Amino acid sequence: MKRLENQEIDKSGAARPLTIVDVARAAGVAQSTVSLFFRDPSRVAPKSAEKIRRVVSETGYRPNLAASGLRSLRSQIVGVMVPSLTEFTGAAAVETLQAELRAANLQTQINLTNYDKQSEADSLEALLAWSPAGIVLTGTDHSQGVRIRLLEAGIPVVELWDVSGRAVDLTVGFSHEACGAAMFDHLYEVGARRFAFLGTRLDLNVRAAKRAKGFMAAANARNCHVELFQSSVGTSMPYLGGVLAGMAFDVVDGYDAFACSHDLIALGALFEAQRRSIRVPEKTKIIGFGDASFCTSTVPSLSTIAPPSKEIGIVAVRELTARIRGERSQRRVFDLGFDLIRRGTT
Repeated sequence: MKRLENQEIDKSGAARPLTIVDVARAAGVAQSTVSLFFRDPSRVAPKSAEKIRRVVSETGYRPNLAASGLRSLRSQIVGVMVPSLTEFTGAAAVETLQAELRAANLQTQINLTNYDKQSEADSLEALLAWSPAGIVLTGTDHSQGVRIRLLEAGIPVVELWDVSGRAVDLTVGFSHEACGAAMFDHLYEVGARRFAFLGTRLDLNVRAAKRAKGFMAAANARNCHVELFQSSVGTSMPYLGGVLAGMAFDVVDGYDAFACSHDLIALGALFEAQRRSIRVPEKTKIIGFGDASFCTSTVPSLSTIAPPSKEIGIVAVRELTARIRGERSQRRVFDLGFDLIRRGTT
């Protein structure tokens, strides 16, 4: 593969910026393939995408789509990256974010990463191609390459939903470790002594993994043991919650408390308890995370952690738009806390 420098020399001897044609030639692919990569990397064959990615990495090339008649959109697009629309408990925060951005005359472009760091990196490249006014990401756990690209871009960056880790620019959210500890403390206070944590894709969903970590740390502080039951997939979550709870119920002596990574997992655990005629909360207590709308409709109603979703969206837009205007404050972390909602399952 031919190596390109950041600038080529034209016939007159003057340096000129790289173009998409140069990238295509260096990567050995068609110009249309490079154009598609910057619009939607998932539609490009993996081998071709890797070649293009390597050229972009070596040269720092970034296309200016605003030059193609889209210049008027340059300062009105905010790129937003979220892991999922079905499993992500911060969807309400994103809805609020979009509404607040619209009120500020900014448009939202949402990309899904499916908890995958390479997908996040590809989505970032696609977003940067549009010269966005700002970038919003989920969490603070990113690859080093993504962190470098965000810093190089020189635009406002907000990381939502988690305040642990090192912020690129600023982060708005809460501590997931503290959520896990609060879940344990509540279960312990209401008499539970044999604990299980149920979760899915904890290897990818780092925020759920942090809640599990916080739960176990709080248990260790009281000399209590926690058994972790997890699944590597994340679809059909109530079904998986039932499967995981069933595995726990089958253990000799069982467990008298389940902490769940998601309200849908907790819902499945509650269904499994009812299928086995195990009384909740008398024999087994259950707590979830997210405060989904169905939590008040289950019988008994579901105890859970309620994150400040709308507040996160409001504060994120307030700080992002201030940065877009060139206003910067010394504060980089906005920890908005959370509420533990005590309902019938505990």
